[in-house]
Amino acid sequence: MSQLTLKTEGDTHVVVTRRFAAPPEAVYRAHMEPALLKKWLLGPEGWTMPVCINEAKPGGKIRYEWSDGKGGGFYLTGEFISLEPFRRIVHVERMHLPDATPDNHVETIFEPDGTGTLMTMRMTLPDSETRTAMLATGMEHGMEASYARLEETLEEEG
Repeated sequence: MSQLTLKTEGDTHVVVTRRFAAPPEAVYRAHMEPALLKKWLLGPEGWTMPVCINEAKPGGKIRYEWSDGKGGGFYLTGEFISLEPFRRIVHVERMHLPDATPDNHVETIFEPDGTGTLMTMRMTLPDSETRTAMLATGMEHGMEASYARLEETLEEEG
């Protein structure tokens, strides 16, 4: 298992890479199936996802709601642009914190890498200010925790 790498490119891009010890089909499924998403896409310890809508088709809606169990939380909405099963997901998302953030265009690619998968997620934000604000939320820590949980979920499902 390798750790998450987060890099910026130009003024508006964030590129996240991580290797998983599972085939692309399994990692892709974990990004698309609500029952699996609710197990791992939780951010820091103690958070839950009581609502997970993931209509896996072009134009399909996305809505994830997170709760910290203490009355706090936030949600994300979005839509799928295109899906290439087991290889690529393109979607648009916006966080509601409580106001909606500008659109984040996200392309996630799942490539075979030995016996595992190299996942590359490329986020495109509207401007450098939006990207700076997004990075300042501590998203990298939440992503690291979620992807470590995903690795565990893939082992359990394996």
